[in-house]
Amino acid sequence: MIPVTVTHGTSPIVLGLPHTGTFVPDEIAAKLNDNGRKLADTDWHIDTLYDGLLADVTTVRANFHRYVIDANRDPAGVSLYPGQNTTTLVPLTDFDGQDIWDTPPTSDDIEHRRQAFHAPYHAALKAELDRVRGLHGIAILYDCHSIRSNIPFLFDGTLPDFNIGTNQGATCDARIEAATTDICKAAGGYTATVNGRFKGGWTTRHYGQPQDKMHAIQMELAQSTYLTDEAAPWTYDGTKAAKLRPHLTQILTTLAALAPTLGGTS
Repeated sequence: MIPVTVTHGTSPIVLGLPHTGTFVPDEIAAKLNDNGRKLADTDWHIDTLYDGLLADVTTVRANFHRYVIDANRDPAGVSLYPGQNTTTLVPLTDFDGQDIWDTPPTSDDIEHRRQAFHAPYHAALKAELDRVRGLHGIAILYDCHSIRSNIPFLFDGTLPDFNIGTNQGATCDARIEAATTDICKAAGGYTATVNGRFKGGWTTRHYGQPQDKMHAIQMELAQSTYLTDEAAPWTYDGTKAAKLRPHLTQILTTLAALAPTLGGTS
């Protein structure tokens, strides 16, 4: 199993897909408990949801599951949300705070997984962002995520449908955040927020360097927007997806059109 799959495109947009993978090596799966083996905290079908929305887009997809190691966490283990419940570089619990391991990973295990999985994913992502910036003078990372809309361990109440993260505007030009926000808030029948519970993970914060013509924005979708139910067997709902996909297409095409105005080249 290769840890990351890359599709090379010529658009100024790069789609990051860190949490759609479900591969768990046998020796790691043997250490998970029954709860962990459910792989419940997957960004189910996000790759399918975004497939074909933007011509010539580059995608970088992690094939391994986040329980192996989380590609959207700081490799140094620093918390993204100090003082709030969250999951770690190698999660010890699921999103409900329940244990997922019979044999928790050691520090040596974590370092091995960082080198074998986390590092290759980010090497590939950086290479594609650099390549795209070379083509256009600018690159925009759009990091694709989804999560259940009700998770009391992580947040109160029901999550909005569109959750835009730019680390309080630090990771991208203000026009990228504004354009994305305007589209989401104008989408009939959906709710949206900016830098609410999810402000952008390590990927967004690490690569979002607008001063270097490298912009990043995270989209965390509520899974209720495109799954039949937010529970196993995590069924992709074609009818819901067909309603949602035009809004996602509008976001991506708008950001691609914005790129030349942000200091890039057409």
